[in-house]
Amino acid sequence: MSAAPFPSLKNSFLLAMPGLTDPMFSHSITYMCEHGEEGAMGIVINRPLDLCWRDIFTQLKIRTLDSGDGDQPVLAGGPVQVERGFVLHRPTERVWDNSMKISTEIMLTTSLDIIGALASNEGPPGSLVALGYAGWSEGQLERELADNCWLTLPADQHILFDVPLHLRMRAAASKLGIDLDLMVGTAGHA
Repeated sequence: MSAAPFPSLKNSFLLAMPGLTDPMFSHSITYMCEHGEEGAMGIVINRPLDLCWRDIFTQLKIRTLDSGDGDQPVLAGGPVQVERGFVLHRPTERVWDNSMKISTEIMLTTSLDIIGALASNEGPPGSLVALGYAGWSEGQLERELADNCWLTLPADQHILFDVPLHLRMRAAASKLGIDLDLMVGTAGHA
């Protein structure tokens, strides 16, 4: 008898448990963009790099308007394809070259046209830019969940786009009724 399939975590948050010591994921919150039988993909949403949007615009030779958005931090989205950019954003009427609808409230775009729009203050409101993504092969995320590496909860666009980076993990944990300061780094199995 085979095990029941694990429910998809697409459009969910993964909160790293205190025992997860991998430097990329320790104390991280990851937004899950895809999760199925073949694996999973997400973007870490609370790890700022030492880069801002303006640095990306400059590197890509995109002319910018002088706006405060250029100071937005670029995130370390995960250890896979760190040279590739990913933009999580709220949906708009404008269609981007390479977008994926994750939910009615959240899109993922990987095309250069959205970066140009962000540079000229014509991008979608509530956007975050990340380099790289977190990826799991078939069954890997399910094993990590069974080993108590992650807590899961439905994604919340307010936390994703409106809560400051350093408060996102705490805001998500509080939705579960959890105080992160009281959690220990080991887990038991009954």
